[in-house]
Amino acid sequence: MSRDETSLPALTDSLPEGLGAQAALPGDVGEITVRWQAQEIIDLLLAESDPDSAWSRARLRELASSHPDSPEFVLLEHLSAVTAITNAEDEAVEPVLAEAEPVPVPFTRRSRNRIEAVLGDKMLMTAFQPVRQLPDGHVIGVEALTRFVSDDGASADHWFSEAESVGLGTDLEVAALLRALTAAQSVPEPLFIALNLTPTTCLDPRIQGLLEHSQLAIDRIVIELTGQVAPDQYAPLTASLAPLRRRGLRVAVDGAGAGFTSMDQILELCPDIIKLDRRFIQDIEHSEGQQLRGAAMANLAQSIGAELAAEGVETVAELTAVTALGMTAAQGYLLGRPSVHPLDWTAWIRSDSETAASGSAS
Repeated sequence: MSRDETSLPALTDSLPEGLGAQAALPGDVGEITVRWQAQEIIDLLLAESDPDSAWSRARLRELASSHPDSPEFVLLEHLSAVTAITNAEDEAVEPVLAEAEPVPVPFTRRSRNRIEAVLGDKMLMTAFQPVRQLPDGHVIGVEALTRFVSDDGASADHWFSEAESVGLGTDLEVAALLRALTAAQSVPEPLFIALNLTPTTCLDPRIQGLLEHSQLAIDRIVIELTGQVAPDQYAPLTASLAPLRRRGLRVAVDGAGAGFTSMDQILELCPDIIKLDRRFIQDIEHSEGQQLRGAAMANLAQSIGAELAAEGVETVAELTAVTALGMTAAQGYLLGRPSVHPLDWTAWIRSDSETAASGSAS
């Protein structure tokens, strides 16, 4: 199954300079400005009145006064201090075992303290990555990606895994969702907003209320179910999402799982979007097996009326391959890097408008 590839040059020509070949992979946020969100978080913290955090607020206020032009530095220093205190408290009560081999314990009480510090101080930010329609390349939506104001270099996946291990996974997801919904108010219409939630968190009774009372129109929201959905979650997920889906909410699921798991959850949940992640997309232009599976997924998506989207597109060859296979949307560093800055979000849709206007004029 193939698509007309004559539009591909127009798409790659319209990409930002340097993205016509494989783009250099950035760091977690890299040099993207986080100042505006950092200042917003500082203002929220200083506005609180909890007497238990009075010392913390006083120190934060002192830091902010000393570094008025660097709110991101202020937040990093603040989080480091909070984490150091909780770690010191842990070390004071942890026994020392003489001549014992050091055993790596990734998730401990210290982990719980770190997560609680993040939740309590709202040390979360949201980056958005553009999602482009294929084959024309217009930006049609964004995916919300959580960023943590931390200097320890841990990835977002690590933070969520750590939170899950100490019983705070859903709480951290809800906090990230709140931050994303707030940031999404600055994403220009009509772009959709894709929000990542695990199936377990999606079933939390708080989620429907948060989505209904956000400032976003329901028909602009896409819920991406991260990971595989357990068979016993099919019915409750379908029931809990049904009222919102009737009002325009869309659901996306992973189509790159092992065996028949992905097909089962697609047929049971009838998603609006099927996503194939980087593990499936990498080197797809060389893999006959991946190409056959991509064509099969494209046929399945078409039969149920769903879109098929590719994640992690990093080269023109990969973009050409997924377009030829019939995928209808794509995202990745080739097509636009995540950004926390509203000016970038606006620029994505503005550049599309300017391209369309120049085409009409010619």
